[in-house]
Amino acid sequence: MGIWQRLLLFGAVSLRAGGGAAAWLGGSRTMVCRRQLSGAESETLKQRRTQIMSRGLPKQKPIEGVKQVIVVASGKGGVGKSTTAVNLALALAANDSSKAIGLLDVDVYGPSIPKMMNLKGNPELSQSNLMKPLLNYGIACMSMGFLVEESEPVVWRGLIVMSAVEKLLRQVDWGQLDYLVVDMPPGTGDVQLSVSQNIPITGKYFVLGLIQNMSVFQCPKCKHKTHIFGADGARKLAQTLGLEVLGDIPLHLNIREASDTGQPIVFSQPDSDEAKAYLRIAVEVVRRLPSPSE
Repeated sequence: MGIWQRLLLFGAVSLRAGGGAAAWLGGSRTMVCRRQLSGAESETLKQRRTQIMSRGLPKQKPIEGVKQVIVVASGKGGVGKSTTAVNLALALAANDSSKAIGLLDVDVYGPSIPKMMNLKGNPELSQSNLMKPLLNYGIACMSMGFLVEESEPVVWRGLIVMSAVEKLLRQVDWGQLDYLVVDMPPGTGDVQLSVSQNIPITGKYFVLGLIQNMSVFQCPKCKHKTHIFGADGARKLAQTLGLEVLGDIPLHLNIREASDTGQPIVFSQPDSDEAKAYLRIAVEVVRRLPSPSE
């Protein structure tokens, strides 16, 4: 075994652009192998480095019975993630009635799916001791809001949060689902890491695309359109990140009122322009997903 191979086993070797191997010895950067590495040797180094870096990460396991997982996420709160997740789930079902859809709310600190989907109560247990999702509008739903009192504050963190998320992911009897839409909490904390590390997210790319929510406000009287939060911010970001925009959702009172009353707009006003915006986005999402067999 060559010296560079021995050092590699301890994670002390990095690849140089020219194909050589370098190691840090005694705090200084010293070349210990000056010859050009062959293609096979270079590939071995890359594989070993990847193996070392991945140590300690949990293995991703599919959720039993779920074919595809679609996550709705954002780094900021109050931007309409839950409203989008709810209406996206309903739009997926409306666009193809043969598909079975589930909705999972992993926002353990501020679950809003129960209110938006007009659901209350505790889930029953199946014969296999798994929680049964609550059902409304044809969507199977699970949320931390079903497991704690509405007025009870959740002050968990760290391992407790990750354990709660694990239960929501693994101890629910979803049956057979074509799509599971996951409503994430804002930010990039314990919940986001736990979900992304434990379940395989569907898609050729980790981010399928961006949704420009609250894109424009149209006055109901004069029909004048105003970009209250600026115009085309999502498109500019998408261009910077090399992503695509899945669609635009207008800022409209009907969306808020429908969500607050537990009758999402895709269900209660399917012919409205606002509902049609979600329906178009659902089409774009499905178009970008790989077939379940891939």
